[in-house]
Amino acid sequence: MATTVRPRRSVLYMPGSNARALEKGRTLPADGLILDLEDAVAPDAKAEARATIKAAIAVGGYGGRELVVRTNGLNTPWGYDDLVMAATSGADAVLLPKVESPDMVRQAEAVLRANGSPDSQSIWCMMETPLGILNAREIAGASPKLGGLVLGTSDLAKDLHAAHTRDRLPMITSLGLCLLAARAYGLAVLDGVHLDLNDDEGFAQSCRQGRELGFDGKTLIHPKTIAACNAAYAPSADEVAVAHRIIAAHAEAAAQGKGVVLVDGKLVENLHVENARRLVALAEAIDALGQ
Repeated sequence: MATTVRPRRSVLYMPGSNARALEKGRTLPADGLILDLEDAVAPDAKAEARATIKAAIAVGGYGGRELVVRTNGLNTPWGYDDLVMAATSGADAVLLPKVESPDMVRQAEAVLRANGSPDSQSIWCMMETPLGILNAREIAGASPKLGGLVLGTSDLAKDLHAAHTRDRLPMITSLGLCLLAARAYGLAVLDGVHLDLNDDEGFAQSCRQGRELGFDGKTLIHPKTIAACNAAYAPSADEVAVAHRIIAAHAEAAAQGKGVVLVDGKLVENLHVENARRLVALAEAIDALGQ
């Protein structure tokens, strides 16, 4: 599926078994919600959570928020039924946990398609194991139905025996491999969660680093972090203004038969114009959300 300029600055995990949380999600300013059937739901509550999520999506009221159902894996007792429900739930995407190979994507896709998943419903993959990271390129190219990669940095750090540091140097290789794979195949890519809700400075640093690396946004575990995340991943007013100047100056230069032009003392070529247009389109899409 082609990359879009749909805002994905903030994507909040919500427990699928908590009907009140799913109700609150209709009012939160997150760009997307991951309605979780996996980690956030106890084994004896999986079936009930499945029904709760299906009912919540059917009621609607989520506006422009992107709705994603995270299923259990097909190697669990619940994964198949999760996919069957998600296929016709009306969710924008289905998020598969612990993806380690392209075959895992194709198996899930086969179940989704066999149970009525529309072409518009994409598959997202959790990248949260060493093997998954090593196979990121193959996973990203597994299916035209694939829409995005989501970093599961908590599980990944555990498997790597890595420390959670503010600069996240222990994670840089994994983050970079997933970014490369996502961009090579035109996919969205979301950064992992920040676990310490009392560490506002660390959260802000993580958001800055994620945007600098090239992530589209960040997954979150608490509503209180949404506003800061949205601000960190949104183009600033100054950035949008510069982008407009780049587009206009390049168009004028092109009309005069020139391939390059100076804007604010910096050389501008076509590649800069493409990025400027993407940034302006993202800003417009954010405004259109009205959240």
